[in-house]
Amino acid sequence: MTALTRSYVHGASSQPFLDTTIGDQFDHTVARYPEREALVVCHQDLRWTYAELKEQVDRLAAGLLALGLQPGERIGIWAPNNAEWMVTQYATAKAGLILVNINPAYRIAELEYAVNKVGCRALITATTFKSSDYLAMLRALAPELDTASPGALRSEKLPTLEFVIHVGEAEEPGMYRFADVQAMGTADHLSKLEQIAARLQFDDAINIQFTSGTTGAPKGATLTHHNILNNGYFIGGTMQLTEEDRVCVPVPLYHCFGMVIGNLACLTHGATVVYPSEGFEPGAVLQAVQKERCTALYGVPTMFIAELEHPDFDSFDLSSLRTGIMAGSPCPIEVMRRVVDEMNMAGVTIAYGMTETSPGSFQTALDDPLERRVGTVGRALPHVEVKIIDEEGRIVPPGVRGELCTRGYLVMQGYWDDDERTAEAVDRAGWMHTGDLATIDEEGYCKIVGRIKDMIIRGGENVYPREVEEFLYGHPKIEDVQIIGVPDPKYGEQLCAWIKLREGDSATAEEIQAFCKDQIAHFKVPHYIQFVDAFPMTVTGKVQKFLMRDRAGAL
Repeated sequence: MTALTRSYVHGASSQPFLDTTIGDQFDHTVARYPEREALVVCHQDLRWTYAELKEQVDRLAAGLLALGLQPGERIGIWAPNNAEWMVTQYATAKAGLILVNINPAYRIAELEYAVNKVGCRALITATTFKSSDYLAMLRALAPELDTASPGALRSEKLPTLEFVIHVGEAEEPGMYRFADVQAMGTADHLSKLEQIAARLQFDDAINIQFTSGTTGAPKGATLTHHNILNNGYFIGGTMQLTEEDRVCVPVPLYHCFGMVIGNLACLTHGATVVYPSEGFEPGAVLQAVQKERCTALYGVPTMFIAELEHPDFDSFDLSSLRTGIMAGSPCPIEVMRRVVDEMNMAGVTIAYGMTETSPGSFQTALDDPLERRVGTVGRALPHVEVKIIDEEGRIVPPGVRGELCTRGYLVMQGYWDDDERTAEAVDRAGWMHTGDLATIDEEGYCKIVGRIKDMIIRGGENVYPREVEEFLYGHPKIEDVQIIGVPDPKYGEQLCAWIKLREGDSATAEEIQAFCKDQIAHFKVPHYIQFVDAFPMTVTGKVQKFLMRDRAGAL
């Protein structure tokens, strides 16, 4: 390989794109591997072959058409990892509906914003998960459900939402059961699915994923069939997945990691997906790997640490593992060594990306030296262009830090109904400006060295301080607030709130945390709270968060 003379790389490849939609690719894989297992869900005691999965998918797709939903309309899913999530992902793709991923940790205010921002006409929801009572939160937002007929919701706070479909057995006022919708489709609706498939284009939008923004409100990254299908395909190819592989997916499906790198990477290679539990539980992961003889395992570093530190770790047989992906935040070298040595994952890879790029743009190879897999995020994936630029937009020499920009098939269509913020992120030449500081060496390996945008990564969850600050401004005692990330050995970073109270008011940390509880996701609730009289500022009045981080470093 010729050494680079400037920080521009492209994943030159002779491997062609998948030039099809998710629905057509799904049918192709089913036809090729009908009797192979497609999905194993340990906590639901469920296993389906590809042929059995197709039956479930087609029934739901036909049922959604029977409700009157039309291609291009938005349908939300608010649920933890389960079989219904995968069925919904493929059924909506077949019906041409745009699936809106809603974080299962979202609370009332976040749900209201997400549904209304993209105009969801339908919502598929779990009933409960951990401390979340989804149906109670929905009824708090839309009390009209109690008196509405299923499919006829008219809500003041959720004006576009008509259909609520819950994953459960009980009859609920104003809602359909998931199984009821699956039973609604007829032969005519199945025929209509074929007509829709013939019209759908791979550049059609098919998925919206919310990613927080520095201005506070989450943005809906709009992704196409072509974006996410091919990204899953090339990432799976880097791991050399085949129909013989069984991939343990403990990462959440609402996120690209689970939905694309998990589900779609397996679909495009005929592999089996294994969900060990609704939410991450280290013991359940280890049990699933052993029982299902998984060959690959995904996770963020904190997940792997929790698995390695499980009190019964040594009792599990992990000899079937060979590869996997660690992503979401930097991995300490000793953790990587333990994953390789103690979990038998000699081929574990590191991946880097962002929601707006479907998500993966870099990945290490199976045969990269361990130092490369820890110190870098690998090289550009097939058909991906990357450059590192300085503040004036010029490409820098190798090894010089600058902003990482990505271009190619993987870049989103834009932020839903937000041309201004789309233009801020994607320039006229099609480059996605990631906001990450990075270097690329002469061999094309990329190292992420910092963030331009003020993002905190807590246990693999991206948190933008401005969003939390905007929420806390709603507290009657708070005059001003600044959120920073402080180092944490378990989560990588924890949220710390510096709060200036209104004159004459007093408050406790517990009071502030209680204000956040059930209103914003648990990972956005500040772990540390400091009450201050002022913030360190520049002469021009700009808050110096780097000084705040230094002072908070002793926490």
